[in-house]
Amino acid sequence: MKKKILVLCTGNSCRSQIAEGYLRYFAQEKVEIYSAGIETHGVNLKAIETMKEDGVDISHHTSNNVDEYKNINFDFVITVCDNAKENCPYFPTSATVFHHNFQDPAKAVGTDKEINQQFGNVRDEIKKYCEKFINDEL
Repeated sequence: MKKKILVLCTGNSCRSQIAEGYLRYFAQEKVEIYSAGIETHGVNLKAIETMKEDGVDISHHTSNNVDEYKNINFDFVITVCDNAKENCPYFPTSATVFHHNFQDPAKAVGTDKEINQQFGNVRDEIKKYCEKFINDEL
């Protein structure tokens, strides 16, 4: 049986979507990957664009609420922002929980170039985290 991973964020629009994309990329078909938010904000277009620059297509992803997955027994839950970690509703699971607070690129300010740079920086941090996670945990 494949292991199940849930990536949890505030709005399931940027960081969790990027992490879902990279976890799928690095794990291939070894695991089932889900992402959700404690709210749903839709998938951020800059997140899609930033991932496309690195050859990962997340344009088909959807923004989901964590309540949609309350009946799934996850093996791992990864929170990618402090807000999700602190406000995640409890659901019965024996999952091992991991946490890393990534800066929210959707809150980036500045010129288009500066905003794109911030998205790229966060994407690269999440990529490294996801590759290490898959190598260490699977």
